[in-house]
Amino acid sequence: MKPQIKTNRHKWKNEKSSASVYAYLWLISLILVFSGCNQLEKPKPQPFYSQTAPPKKQEFRWSNGKMPKSFDPALAAAPPETDIVRAIYEGLTDNDPKTLQPVAAIATDWKSSEDYKIWTFNLRRNAKWSNGERVTAKDFVSSWKRLAEMGEEISHYELLNNIVGMQSVEKLVFSSDESRESNVVSGQFSNQDFTSPDNQVKPNAPDDSEEQKLKTDETDSTSIPEEKTEQKTEIKEKNQFKFGVEAVDDYTLRVSLVEPDRDFPALVAHPIFRPVYRSGKEFESGKLSGGIVTNGAFRVSSVGLDGITLDRAENYWNAKEVKIERVRFVQTENAEKALEAYRAGEIDAVTNADFEPLALKLLTPFDDFRRTTHSALNFYEFNLKKPPFDDRRVREALAIAIERERLTEGEMESASEPAFGFLPFDKKQTTKLTQNTQKARNLIMQAGFPNGENFPTVKLLVNRNDVQQRIARSVAKMWKQNLNIETEITVKESAELESIGQTSDFDLIRRGVVLPTTDETANMLAIFSLQSKTNKNLSETKKTGENDGKKNNESENTEKSNNDLPVSETKARGRLSDNILTSGETAADTLKETEGELILTEEEAIIEFPAIPLYFSTSYSLVKPYVQGFETNTLDAPSLKDVRIDDNWQPKRADGES
Repeated sequence: MKPQIKTNRHKWKNEKSSASVYAYLWLISLILVFSGCNQLEKPKPQPFYSQTAPPKKQEFRWSNGKMPKSFDPALAAAPPETDIVRAIYEGLTDNDPKTLQPVAAIATDWKSSEDYKIWTFNLRRNAKWSNGERVTAKDFVSSWKRLAEMGEEISHYELLNNIVGMQSVEKLVFSSDESRESNVVSGQFSNQDFTSPDNQVKPNAPDDSEEQKLKTDETDSTSIPEEKTEQKTEIKEKNQFKFGVEAVDDYTLRVSLVEPDRDFPALVAHPIFRPVYRSGKEFESGKLSGGIVTNGAFRVSSVGLDGITLDRAENYWNAKEVKIERVRFVQTENAEKALEAYRAGEIDAVTNADFEPLALKLLTPFDDFRRTTHSALNFYEFNLKKPPFDDRRVREALAIAIERERLTEGEMESASEPAFGFLPFDKKQTTKLTQNTQKARNLIMQAGFPNGENFPTVKLLVNRNDVQQRIARSVAKMWKQNLNIETEITVKESAELESIGQTSDFDLIRRGVVLPTTDETANMLAIFSLQSKTNKNLSETKKTGENDGKKNNESENTEKSNNDLPVSETKARGRLSDNILTSGETAADTLKETEGELILTEEEAIIEFPAIPLYFSTSYSLVKPYVQGFETNTLDAPSLKDVRIDDNWQPKRADGES
């Protein structure tokens, strides 16, 4: 029997071994079968959407929308204008296209006072205009005075608000130091001690010759008409104000600010602060001209019906480091035409195109397709005058009860980025604001509403737009589930939003703002420009909003711009979709009436929660693999100075072979 048992055991072991082998082979076969099915169902695409050969010369062909309306930096609100202005003009600083940090441009270095209210820039001595003339500090003074004179005609007028003298000189005392400022108020200086708005030193009697002055002295003061006396007093008071941008010498520029700003060098990198030749007289005709004088890395070579051509500027101070010899801005009617030209190898990059959702899904797998967070913040702003929203605990609870990832991945179909803060430039923003349901419940309880009991129904006001309505319903559902709070969603047209905004008949209102700079102070003033003065009449809002619409060079379809998808329709506006957001009030008014109440840092905003950040919009682009140095970024501010064409690049197949 023992041999028989041994034989059976041996047989059992052989059967077990054979079964294992069969199972292993079956698993391998199954993997191969499924792998084959996947290959049949989803064939691996080519790595690039278009693999045409590179141009034979250093020429960059760029489709960034329709023809620009102007080359004037003061009117550069969004692409394509901002792209061209950055190429043909250079300011004190520029943004590093990768890090967005301010880097030297016309200014070689800069320093500030201890309180960050006075900034001094040292200019390079080899900077020239395209006609060979030197670029000096006086060019910046005259160009910035032009901005002040143009007022709300310029784009992003709000960026000027913190510079002394950019607003109404009758309302503010402008000075470079506190001692002089105190003396101005007390009247201890004569007119000789001040620089007038046109930078001319005024004599003690600006309107009288010496002979007239003697005659005036001999005349009884009582004989002077009261009206003329008031006029002279007014003129004298106006002359006692100083423009806060000064040319200390040809290569030193000093700028005085109303409020401290640590990031001011980042602010002046924006296109509107770039100097124009002879105060912009070349733009008075309103026509695109190929002969304008500029100071950037490129100059305008020709303007045609099919687009604009730029050539490398011979007089640019750093011309030897610019690799691209020519840039062609190719005008395209729409995204479909741009895709066709890109696919055919007629253009090398596509930006500022309104890709349809289906096109975005098809383009996503390709390596030459880029998706970038855009600095367009969408948020809900509180009405701080209405209880219980005047309690910061309530505001924080509502803010942290929202799961932002669900909004962007669900309602927005991953076409936006969750906003864990008010600014999109900090890569560590996920640590700022995250969902915390338990803390939110505790805060509501501390505010006197345990489990949401007796909490009034939240009146949420949004614009008439499908996406915004879906987001509002989703947020309301989260507040109900997490805090047991009911929400009443009111949908209004833009005109109605304006009316309701004036009467403050809301608890929260949907807002949007495009942040055109990395300057934290400027961004906070832009986001909360109306927050600190909700009791003021916004009668000038409609007028300003209409002006924005006329100068944005984008679609006039308000409903489409409200959609935020894609953002190219809206990023020309300082404020997204709701014209109510832009006020005719000056920053001087705000600073004067709400001293000590301004929110100037994101940290303060996170502490006080005057608003709830929701998400940032997204921009898209296509860039050929042989194009090097073309960086897309959050500011939508690519630079051409580092771009070059790799003419050795060869198309590759999906298997990686050339």
